[in-house]
Amino acid sequence: MTGREKPQAGIMIPIPQYPLYTAIIAEFNAYAIPYYLDEDRLWAMDTEELQRAIDEAKPDCIPRGLVVINPGNPTGQVLSRKNIEDVIRFAKRNNLFLLADEVYQHNVYAKGAMFHSFKKVLTEMGSDFADMEMASFMSTSKGYMGECGFRGGYCEVINMDPEVKVQLIKSLSAKLCPTVSGQAAMGVVVNPPNPGEPSYEIFEKEKNEVLGDLHTKARLTTEILNSIDGIKCNEVMGAMYAFPKISLPEKAIKEAVKRHMQPDVMYCFELLEETGICVVPGSGFGQKDGTYHFRMTILPPVEELKQLLDGVKKFHVKFLAKYK
Repeated sequence: MTGREKPQAGIMIPIPQYPLYTAIIAEFNAYAIPYYLDEDRLWAMDTEELQRAIDEAKPDCIPRGLVVINPGNPTGQVLSRKNIEDVIRFAKRNNLFLLADEVYQHNVYAKGAMFHSFKKVLTEMGSDFADMEMASFMSTSKGYMGECGFRGGYCEVINMDPEVKVQLIKSLSAKLCPTVSGQAAMGVVVNPPNPGEPSYEIFEKEKNEVLGDLHTKARLTTEILNSIDGIKCNEVMGAMYAFPKISLPEKAIKEAVKRHMQPDVMYCFELLEETGICVVPGSGFGQKDGTYHFRMTILPPVEELKQLLDGVKKFHVKFLAKYK
């Protein structure tokens, strides 16, 4: 992406992050620039942290892009408009191509939270920002539409350098396309029924039921996880995931070292072996040193989710006692 082996192009990615980004960065021989989301502020983005990350990376790469995931995966946060404006200003100052992953934009549950499109905010910030390069991503595979079933999506690119766009189209032309069903579903996502059309009422009814259930499950998950001693979970504001922090006893951490495993990996394996509950260790997404997390979805039906969370609670109590 720099036209030569060294220095590499630097792409800023959030930590915790969806692991696909590190894989793609490696595929294109680029350089990952990790920046940490602020867990104490509901996983907010902090421009001082962005500046720290880019300053530290500059000796090793040429910073070219900034990835933002909103609503967050795996963290479930929803960025405020002010936070988005600050991020856009940072990208402008540092001449970065913005990559806005917005595939969970319909899934917002927290009171007072609202999804703001990066493109919309950017265009409303005035002429100083009108020429910024940006790509926005949307998918039918996520949200209430595909629920991780249908495979299809799109990328909207604005202000891209024409010569770069030619290379992008060439690259895309060499890739496989989504299935016909995924493409058809994507057409429905971008063109939903309008009031007065035959399917409008049933579409709205089903959409509201699905999102209503997810809202209930987001609240339930947050409340139950925070009721467990040694587990702290930020509010599940959007997307489909909770990413709670787990406090592990020193004895458990030492045992994990003996097994040549990350402590949260050992925790998740023991949870799976004892209960059949499968969650993903936080180390797979990245996390601050000395902290441990796991990611779980909020997708099971309400009653099954209650049983699952009860199973996590009972296991965690036993785990703490075992390694006390």
